Amino acid sequence: MNWKSFILGLGIGAAGGILLSDKLKDARFISAEKVLKDVKEAFKKEGKVDGSWITMKPEELKKHSISTNVYKGGISRRVEGRLEQYEFLADAHTGTIIEVYPVTH
Repeated sequence: MNWKSFILGLGIGAAGGILLSDKLKDARFISAEKVLKDVKEAFKKEGKVDGSWITMKPEELKKHSISTNVYKGGISRRVEGRLEQYEFLADAHTGTIIEVYPVTH
């Protein structure tokens, strides 16, 4: 084995490791699309959903001494002709809904 082949193999291995590390870091989160789909399905059990949104990139949420990554999102629906809007926080690692609260105007 010559040195050129060794250096080339080492460079390719390092580049592959960096790319794989980035992919694994992203893979530890549930997709935002799946979280939004689950929330919409839960709300559809009580009626039609008019609109929804979710942040695609997790944000850090710190409450007291505990921090985690969350997706923030919202959903709207009509109940008896009246518009209701809610926002929610979902754990980005598990997809578990942490909090749902109505948006008041």
